[in-house]
Order: sequence, then structure tokens, then C-alpha cells
Amino acid sequence: MRKIILDVDTGIDDALGIMLAVKSGIADIAGITTVSGNISIQTATLNTCKILELIHAQDIPVIQGAVHPVIREPRYEHDVHGVDGLGGALKDKTPSIKPEDGFAPDFIIQTVKENPGIITLIMTGPLTNLALAIRKCAELPELVDEVVFMGGAVSVSGNITPTAEFNMFADPEAARIVFQAGFKKLTMVGLDVTSKVLFTDDHIAQLTNPAIKDYVAQSLNDYMNRHARVYDTTRASLLHDPLAVGIALYSGLVTTKAYHVDIETTSRLCDGQTVCDFHNSWGKSPNMNVCIEVDSEAFLKLFIETLNK
Repeated sequence: MRKIILDVDTGIDDALGIMLAVKSGIADIAGITTVSGNISIQTATLNTCKILELIHAQDIPVIQGAVHPVIREPRYEHDVHGVDGLGGALKDKTPSIKPEDGFAPDFIIQTVKENPGIITLIMTGPLTNLALAIRKCAELPELVDEVVFMGGAVSVSGNITPTAEFNMFADPEAARIVFQAGFKKLTMVGLDVTSKVLFTDDHIAQLTNPAIKDYVAQSLNDYMNRHARVYDTTRASLLHDPLAVGIALYSGLVTTKAYHVDIETTSRLCDGQTVCDFHNSWGKSPNMNVCIEVDSEAFLKLFIETLNK
């Protein structure tokens, strides 16, 4: 069983990632930390508590994190995730779960120090909490087993600007701190692979747990309609964050290659763009494993089977 910390800005796909991790049965979740990203930190924290209560996982601690990016003002994605972050699902629910006292970066540091070489960090929002933790604890990268983050795009276009993926665009300074920290194993799960994993109405029909099926159908409805409208295609949801969770917990879902990746923080046109040195033009050692191919059918099968447990 892999001991993990989930770091989330719980919007629609983060919620599905939490469900996958909890119901997998192979993740020992030390805690779930929240960050400002898709929505405000307060809403992300509330949504995390709502999802844990929905799937009867009230024992997992929730720790609130950064209110805003390292140096920037927050930018929310209400057009994508809805004002409440969950597409209107669970809007009338008030969870009994409350977040723990403390601050997410401190929780990350303490948990990693108590479990040296063991913790996998799964980051599905902006990398603000991890960057702040690194600033407080320079030796943190040596103590973490692996970091898997959803973010970036190196061979496809962005989803918030022509060149940038949202999580990286939201806090590129934090991403740069993480990229340059020297983690032993850092894995980028970018749009290069997440854009290939489409969850459709046919997949929703295969869910067997009534509460989860109803929640998924409601939360994804507007999200899927928007995908059809923006991309002029069928109704579907890209499972960005669940894929990152799946890659962290299961082997064989993706093909990766080691590259040196940096991020643009000052460009007027390309702010937040992840720049991959495919041909080692910079002469720098690789700093991460970049996911370049995904077995989407295998992941979708795994995702559905896990939610049906």
C-alpha cells in the first residue's frame, strides 16, 4: 500500500481523483491538503469535505493550504467548474467533516519527515503548497519518495491560453520552485495524456453505486456540455486529475520519458507555458519524467471498476 498525500483544489475532476484514491484500496492517505486554484481555498476545502462524506471516508484529515499563489492574485475557473466548483452537485449539502487545524505546507513537511523516503505527493492543483513547503524545508525533496503532478503541456496546446495549462498558469512561480528543487522522482501528467482520456455518458451508465452515479452525472453535466461546445465534439469529460492519481497508484498506464522542463514566468504571450527540452539543447540533466502516451482504455476500465467497489 502506497502512503500518499493528495493536494487538491477540489473542482469537478479533483473530486473524482479523490474518489479514485480512496476507493482504490491501495492508498494509505495520510491527509488531503487543499490549495487555491479552480476555486477559492475555502470552497476547495468545503468541497473536499463534501466528497469525503459522500464516499464515507470521514477519517481522512483535511488540511487547508495556500489562499493565493506565491506572488500572484488567484484566478478562478467558475466557467468550467461552476461557482461552487462541483457543477452544482452537492450544493445543498453541509458536511459534518471539518478541516484540521494547521497549514498544508507544514503538514506536508511534518508528514514527510515522519515517513522519510515513503510519501508520494499527488498534486492535482497549482503547486503552491509544495513550493511553500520547499521554501520552509530545503531538504524536503530528498525525503519524498515521488511527486506526481497534474499540469503542463509540452506537445499540445494549452487549455487556459494557447500555450499554458491551467494549474501551471495559475502559479508558474510555484511550479518553477518545484521543477528546480531536485526531487528524486518527479512525474508530469500533462495535457499530452489527459486530453486522450475521455469519460462519456456511456461510461457514466456503467457506474453501479447509485449515490456516486447520481453525483457524477450531475457534477459532469455542464462540464461535458462545455467540452462538446468548445471542441465541437461529443459530450465528454477529460479526466485530468483522476489520471494523475491513477498513474501514481498503478503501473503500466503511461509511457514516460525523462526530460528537462522549465516554465515561463515573464512572457506576455506564453506565461505559464511548460517548455520541454526534447533534444537537450540546454545541456541540462532531466528533472522529471514526462508522460507522453497513455492507455486510455485501460485507465477508464480501472476508473469505473474502482468507483464501483
